Amino acid sequence: MAAIDVEQLVTDIKAAANLIINQDIATVKGFSERQLKAIGVQAKLVADGIVTGEITEETREFFLEGIENMTTNFLETLKGLFQITIEKLWNAVVSVVWSAINGAVGVTAGLVLPVPTKV
Repeated sequence: MAAIDVEQLVTDIKAAANLIINQDIATVKGFSERQLKAIGVQAKLVADGIVTGEITEETREFFLEGIENMTTNFLETLKGLFQITIEKLWNAVVSVVWSAINGAVGVTAGLVLPVPTKV
């Protein structure tokens, strides 16, 4: 029976997780920078409009709600992106672990366990 090298397994899990995290961080960073810039520009436009009187007391709430909605949408999208990252991490870790298990039991038992996935 081939034994699982726990230290190697931990190293392989870390490598798989780090690959996903590094890729997804780059995606989230780019998205976040664009969205935060848009929120900042919108906040400046609203503040300037209030100061100059272009945004009146009657329309102020409308524009402020727009910024609230932009912020909410940004954070909801981030939440979704993080959920996808968590699922990708789960799949990667399980794949590495099942590969080690199959390597250990397959040699003697002739058994290959199916790898579970989250979609």
